[in-house]
This record gives sequence, structure tokens and C-alpha cells, in this order.
Amino acid sequence: MAELQLALDLMQLNRSIIIAKEAVEGGADWIEVGTPLIKSEGAEAVRALRREFPGRKIVADTKTMDVGGFEVEIMAKAGADIVTVLGLSDDSTIEEAVMAGRKYGAEVMVDMINVPDKLARAKQAAALGVGYICLHMGIDTQMKGEAPPVDILKSIVAEIPVPVAVAGGITAANAGEYVSAGASIVIVGGAIIKTGDIRKSASDVKAAMNGAKVDSSLAKKYTEDDLFAAFSKVSTCNISDAYHKQGVMFGILPQSLKHGQRMVGRALTVQTTNGDWAKPIEAIDRVKEGDIIVVDVGGAPVAVWGELASCSAVVMGAHGVVIDGAIRDIDDIREMGFPAFARTVAPCAGEPKGYGGIGIEITVGGQRVRTGDWIIGDESGLIVVPKEHAVEVANRAIDVHEREDRTREEIRRGSTLSKVNELAKWEPVKRFAIPPSIRTARLYTT
Repeated sequence: MAELQLALDLMQLNRSIIIAKEAVEGGADWIEVGTPLIKSEGAEAVRALRREFPGRKIVADTKTMDVGGFEVEIMAKAGADIVTVLGLSDDSTIEEAVMAGRKYGAEVMVDMINVPDKLARAKQAAALGVGYICLHMGIDTQMKGEAPPVDILKSIVAEIPVPVAVAGGITAANAGEYVSAGASIVIVGGAIIKTGDIRKSASDVKAAMNGAKVDSSLAKKYTEDDLFAAFSKVSTCNISDAYHKQGVMFGILPQSLKHGQRMVGRALTVQTTNGDWAKPIEAIDRVKEGDIIVVDVGGAPVAVWGELASCSAVVMGAHGVVIDGAIRDIDDIREMGFPAFARTVAPCAGEPKGYGGIGIEITVGGQRVRTGDWIIGDESGLIVVPKEHAVEVANRAIDVHEREDRTREEIRRGSTLSKVNELAKWEPVKRFAIPPSIRTARLYTT
């Protein structure tokens, strides 16, 4: 029977204890003190979880790379049953960790994250006396949409004598597949800790491990083929948070959106001049299903797009239009449900002179846009995601969106946003204080 290991990859110890209690009630067997939790709270996190769960195995995910003996000693004395060491570390580090574990009553799990030849290194680690091998796809790798390493798992299970754990992107939808491939420990983090109902999420994963079919899109990782669906699930706010505030088109406002409507698609770029609507209209003939026509007019005030252009674009399958300049006929465009973003609205249109180009690199709202880049718009604003970063940004945005569900649930239970995030505790250390006289003086200095 495979064990379900809960990965507490959080900053806050109090939140982690509450989540762990609910997960254990839902069927979690082992409790992992995640690397972020150890880095934020230290060995005290291990001690606290050992006190709360005296009958459960506690895993300290230190990801040790050096001084293996010392770090195993620290975690074992704090109450850890298992301590992780990176497979990329030197053999002597693993050997020291194993010997310290024997001395202080802990086993060593070797984490194979980023190891090039995982099978060869697993054999070497097993020969050094480790208790477990962990086949781990890191979060940053998951965000790129790489396929789960099921075939590698099967080969390792077939050739080494120690139990194999799996971690990284595991959900109720795929946990059973890993157990069928031979995993003895299934490590799940986000698919449990991000949810409002921790008990049910843990129970669903456990059921899947036991052979049940569970339909779940939670914590799913999307590929290039799924990007429209992925970006349609998240807001521009989620994307901005995930993309470190990059890509936001400032000053380009939603002019025709109905409440709750979103615009998602790939850019077809156009450059033109004030009032010259020839190239924007010609671009409609090049639209592929799902394209968004993005027009650089340099912020000029005479409209280059209106209701007839929108009607034509809808027929061709366009998902919207973005104009760094003026648009008109907004009432008609809104009525037809066509998403339109523009810097301003004006009743006057210019003449079709034909200046500019189609499919070239442009600048809109202060952001570079190329044909094929992803454009996402909603009532909060507009953002562009370069096509080469789209898979990773989409997956990270979904992760942001899903994590908010857990925060929302804790607020509903009576907490506050400040308390959930422990803001007072985690404010940056103020190394330099600005005297009030200087702060005031700056207000009046040009």
C-alpha cells in the first residue's frame, strides 16, 4: 500500500499545522516539513509538527547539498524520521548523512531533482545505504509543462531495492498512475494545500492512489496546446502577479466589455497613423480563429476602428481588438459582445491612406508586442505575454489563482488577509530610517 506524503511548502507554521491536521483527517500518512517552511521557521517547524503528530512519519525536506551528517543530526534531534539529501551532492555527503541517520534514528531520502542520469544515480545512492529515492519534478520544471517522468519511475523501481517516492505536479487525476508504475510514496503539495477543502482534497488523492478514478483539474499543468483554456481560467491580476508585473499595457482601457467578460487570444499586430484605418481593416482579412488585432497608433486621437470593422472581425473569428489610440461606435460594439480595448473613444474617423504595416513588431501601452504573443484582457486591464514564455506564465498564473482559494477560505473562517500572510512578522527589516524632516522636505523638492 503506497503512502500519501503531504508536502507543506508554505512560509507560515501556524497555517501549516492547521492544513496538516485536516489533511491527516482526509487520509494523509506522512507529513513533510517543506523546504520553504524549514527556511522560514527553521528546525522549530519540525519540532512543532512532531508534537502535533506523534504517530506520523515526519519528513524534513532540507534538500541537503553539503555537511550531510550535521544537517541530518539537526533534523533528527528535532524529530524528523526522514531527511532529504540532493542526489547532485557528493557521495561523501550522502554517506555522512546515512551514518548520522543511523546514529540519531533517521533515514535518508535522496532527491533526484535535476540529476541528469536518474537511474544511474539512484543505483549509486541505494548502494550508499539510503532509505528512499525520490523522483522529483521541481515546481519550476512543472511550470514549463514537461511530461511526468512515469517511464523513468518504472525503470528505477525495477532496478533498485529501496522504496521510491514521487513528487511534482501530482494530483487526484494522476496519483493512481504513479502507484501503478511502482511508487511507494506519493508526495502531494499544491493539489491539497491550495484548496479550500483540505480533507476532501487529501481524500480524493488517497482514493486515486487506491485505484479510484477522480476527475480533477486542480493543479493541472498546461502545455502549448492548452494555452487558450489556461489563460481563460485566470485574471490579468493573476497573470501580473505570476509574471512579476511584466507585460501590463498601461493606459489601454476596456471600452466594450460586459461584466465578467474576458478576452484571450494571439496577437495579430498592425501599425498605422492618426486616423488611417486602412491597415487595421486589411488585417481583418488575415485573421485566424482566436486572433486579437493589436493596433499601434501611437496614442493618436482620431478613431481607426468602429462597428463595421468589429462586425467584420467577428465574422473572421477574431477574439477582440486592442488599439493604442482611438475607437468609436462603442455602444454598437458592446451590443455585439466584441471585446475592444483602446486608449480613448472619439466619434471622428480618419481616411484610409495605407501607411504602416501588418505583422510587424509594435509598441502598445508601453509594451513590445509581436504577432503570436498572447493577449489577455478583462475589466482590470490588459496584458501581453511573449509567446516563448506563455506556457510557464500560464501555469504560474493558475497556481496564483488556486492559492488564493485557500487564503479566501481562511478569511471566511475568521482570519484576515494580514493574519493569513503574517505581514507584521515578514515585513522587511528596516535597515535605514528616513528622518521625518527629510521625508517632508522631499514633498516640496523638484
